[in-house]
Amino acid sequence: METYYKPDDLPKFGDIGKDNPNLAKKFFDYYEAVFAEGELTQREKSLIALAVAHAVQCPYCIDAYTRSCLETGSILPPRQQDLQRQLLYLRLRQQDL
Repeated sequence: METYYKPDDLPKFGDIGKDNPNLAKKFFDYYEAVFAEGELTQREKSLIALAVAHAVQCPYCIDAYTRSCLETGSILPPRQQDLQRQLLYLRLRQQDL
């Protein structure tokens, strides 16, 4: 089945600003500020981002934030499976309301 998700595209994310470098700089500055240490650690923010990625079912985001979580030591693959099951349960409960 053909999908819009192509794993080979993820490493190209840094190239999104090649046609508008000023806009890309603003985006990446914003993104960097969001994930900077503050009230929450980068590790905690990455885990939240992964949960949101699963909730909205964005395969690119799931891929990127799974990597980020693993790099910051916040989860191991079995924990991600638990997270996916919990999010699926929440989505199903929302549909019943």
